[in-house]
Amino acid sequence: MKKHYRRVFLIVLDSLGIGAMPDAADFGDGAVDTFGHIWETAGPLDIPNLKRLGFCHLHPVSGVDTSCTPEGFLMKLSECSRAKDTMAGHWEMMGIETKKPFQTFTDTGFPKELIDELEKRCGRRVIGNKSASGTEILNELASQEKDNCMIVYTSADSVLQICGNEETFDLDNLYRCCEIARQLTMKDEWKVGRVIARPYIEESPGVYRRTANRRDYAVSPPQKTVLDALSENGLDVIGVGKIHDIFSGQGLTRWLHSDSSVEGMQQTVALAGEDFHGLCFVNLVDFDAKWGHRRNPDGYAREIEAFDKGLGQLLQVLRPDDLLMITADHGNDPTAPGTDHTREYVPLICWSKSIENSRMDGDSFGVIGATIAENFGVKMPEGCIGESVLSKL
Repeated sequence: MKKHYRRVFLIVLDSLGIGAMPDAADFGDGAVDTFGHIWETAGPLDIPNLKRLGFCHLHPVSGVDTSCTPEGFLMKLSECSRAKDTMAGHWEMMGIETKKPFQTFTDTGFPKELIDELEKRCGRRVIGNKSASGTEILNELASQEKDNCMIVYTSADSVLQICGNEETFDLDNLYRCCEIARQLTMKDEWKVGRVIARPYIEESPGVYRRTANRRDYAVSPPQKTVLDALSENGLDVIGVGKIHDIFSGQGLTRWLHSDSSVEGMQQTVALAGEDFHGLCFVNLVDFDAKWGHRRNPDGYAREIEAFDKGLGQLLQVLRPDDLLMITADHGNDPTAPGTDHTREYVPLICWSKSIENSRMDGDSFGVIGATIAENFGVKMPEGCIGESVLSKL
């Protein structure tokens, strides 16, 4: 008889991949392995709760005994979509296969026609217009922004980012300029997955720090997802962290902003104390934004350990009719060249107080949404991918 859970907690460890997919070379990646290379360069990690659930059974690493029986149901998932970005990964979890990747402008910067129109409509001159890390571009150009300029840059992702000093640019004006950029980049030839407002402050002369008032303007999903199916059937769909931005709020009934991944886990533990019926969908972005893109394996390792502590707190408060699902949306190997995401398998660990441990061969990310939909007895929207494994849990 199938188990049915009153609440599902889906936590995405943003970018915690577990090894190169067979087509990694097609995406410019070699023998990438986010978790494995972090363990090799910054380990061993103090992660008793992840070990207990079976993370190291999915990805064996030196010094960890995997002869014991894991508590979780384990799968190694591969991405079906032709992409390795945040939006495609999360969308696929909820049933959408991305067949045509969004535009990237990593090598060339944005076209002159786009920049000219952005300057005209925003009333500020653009500086930057190249691929860079957020910290590097602030160090290079922030001192010039006060001269009626705005810093525009991209990365290896499909993204247009605008930096603004909270005191001199003004947050509302920064958001206004990003809304203009979002409108402009809906054209097919300029279409990026996200426009991101990147506010910062000058802590001391020449020392800049990005603030937590970031705002993402993402393309809406091209069709209904499992989130829509849940909310349209009267279920709670709570987004924590970047989930609202990734789905443009589509299908959510409530959302919470997180200033950090640690806060995101604190919010999740607090939500576990509430009496809702449905899905709590959590993105913990610091793995990716703070450590993966900045190629910092030590920082990444400490972030995983911090998550494990929060995980321990969550496991204590989950109810017998709760289901916990832990996964990732792509890789971001901090030992790989460049600053881009990496094309990797991702883990799926399912746990509840009543679950039977097991291990299955891989499937697409769509298995997640399909399982959640079946659990709540709702029909998958037309065109969605994924096969449920609810009967195995």
